[in-house]
Amino acid sequence: MIYNQIRRKTHQVCAGQVRIGGDAPIVIQSMTNTDTRDAAATMAQIRALEAAGCDVVRITVPDLESAETVRLIKESDIRVPIVADIHFQYRVALRCAEYGVDKIRINPGNIGDEDRVRQVAAACRAKNIPIRIGVNSGSLEKHILAKHGSPTPEALCESGLYHAALLEKFDFHDIVISIKSSDVYTMVAATKLLAASCEYPLHLGVTEAGSRNMGTIKSAAGLGALLCEGIGDTVRVSLTDDPVLEVAAARDILSALDIEGQRGLNIVSCPTCGRTKIDLISLVHRFEDAVAKEGLGHIPCKVALMGCVVNGPGEAREADFGIAGGVGEAVLFSRGEVLRRIPEEEIISTLIETLKQYKG
Repeated sequence: MIYNQIRRKTHQVCAGQVRIGGDAPIVIQSMTNTDTRDAAATMAQIRALEAAGCDVVRITVPDLESAETVRLIKESDIRVPIVADIHFQYRVALRCAEYGVDKIRINPGNIGDEDRVRQVAAACRAKNIPIRIGVNSGSLEKHILAKHGSPTPEALCESGLYHAALLEKFDFHDIVISIKSSDVYTMVAATKLLAASCEYPLHLGVTEAGSRNMGTIKSAAGLGALLCEGIGDTVRVSLTDDPVLEVAAARDILSALDIEGQRGLNIVSCPTCGRTKIDLISLVHRFEDAVAKEGLGHIPCKVALMGCVVNGPGEAREADFGIAGGVGEAVLFSRGEVLRRIPEEEIISTLIETLKQYKG
């Protein structure tokens, strides 16, 4: 199945030079965890995220002092689009728009009366700055919470549409909506409801997902469930860890889904069994380490490491290339065709060299 054949049709917006929605590739996002008032530390982390392949970086901007860092970022050599995360302070949103931030994330219901929403919408429209509406289980409006009794998927969806209507009232339509929950099922169900109710691009994420291990698992479950149905235009894997790891995890999830047009190496390997005559577990770990050391994780290629020739070239025939282990050796194959035999000690170097030469 080609992903674009099932992908939900959406309106497209632009955050700087990055397109979101429509036929654009799925956008990977992350967020800095520095004190935004510390411009040097914040800019250093943005550069690290940019180098890791992050498409869009969000920073919290809680006050006007922090907004000065936005100005410094936009005056620097940083090119990755910046999203200003605003809560309550509409004047901060106006200042970030003035400084040319690429996107603003707000909850229109918590920045004050409708006149303040109108001012933010007008400022963003004047500079072609899209607005991301962020809804989560802890931010529901009192009237919506009273109606549904708890942060149900229906309540979260209604909240997202309610905020979009506030912006639409002032003729603002460059909108991205995100509905997040720490509960995977709630996030998936709410986003499906939203996807069926509007044509705005959707940002996907499981919030407060946890540490690197559990956070990645929860994110893979939530993002994967939606992406497999063609829902989702931009993603973040939220981890209690270095934000750079979020980028790698997001890329791994997209690569695992084999979504056309997405960056990233997809490594497939068998779980081993009694037929395995090679130390495949160690081999896979060493190959992953070598890929990371050489910086080859961005190559859009499927590489298979299989334990034996029984399920090697056969089960992994759709791999661009791979190996199937034997006693002290392995066969190198490409799309099911055996190319040659290689000694066990040359497996990693052969795979890395083949990957470097891969042309797609």
